[in-house]
Amino acid sequence: MEQNNDSFQYTYSAKQQEEIKQIRKKYLPKEDDKMEQLRKLDRRATLPGSIVSITVGLIGALIMGFGMSCSLVWTDTMFLPGIIFGLVGMIVAVLAYPIYLFITKKQREKLAPEILKLTDELME
Repeated sequence: MEQNNDSFQYTYSAKQQEEIKQIRKKYLPKEDDKMEQLRKLDRRATLPGSIVSITVGLIGALIMGFGMSCSLVWTDTMFLPGIIFGLVGMIVAVLAYPIYLFITKKQREKLAPEILKLTDELME
């Protein structure tokens, strides 16, 4: 007589299944859902203003630092020009935030129809 040793073995590991899903997710084509599109549009509205305002602020800080060093190091010849450079640098640095607000407002106005359309679709 033949002995039938057919048996079923099943091993389940939740941790292993999660790892398999994570690896699979890396190789699937990226599909942007509507929420991700909305996040990208929102970032696109603020990013140009941030870049420009940080650049303007850094330039202002460098000009102010140059003026301070002129005033402190060369007190006999560059004191007054150093004060002027320092004040100009302060003004430029202070203008960074209003520049950010202006550029961000313009970007939001430009992207508003697309963002409102996406939010309407998501709220349905």
